[in-house]
Amino acid sequence: MRATVTIEKEVLDTLQKETKTKSKTSAVKVAIDEYLRKKKIEKIKSMKGKLEFDMTADEIRHYER
Repeated sequence: MRATVTIEKEVLDTLQKETKTKSKTSAVKVAIDEYLRKKKIEKIKSMKGKLEFDMTADEIRHYER
């Protein structure tokens, strides 16, 4: 999908250097992917202590389907 976004040249140059990508498109994609990955991790961490399991970790590990 195409999208038009205005980003300051200095910011985009820095992003490209930090991500070690050859194109601006790749740099932006890496940045977006990393942001979404971190958000998923935050969401999973926020569920800590809120889930109940009726099986032990050992039972889950050796559970046969």
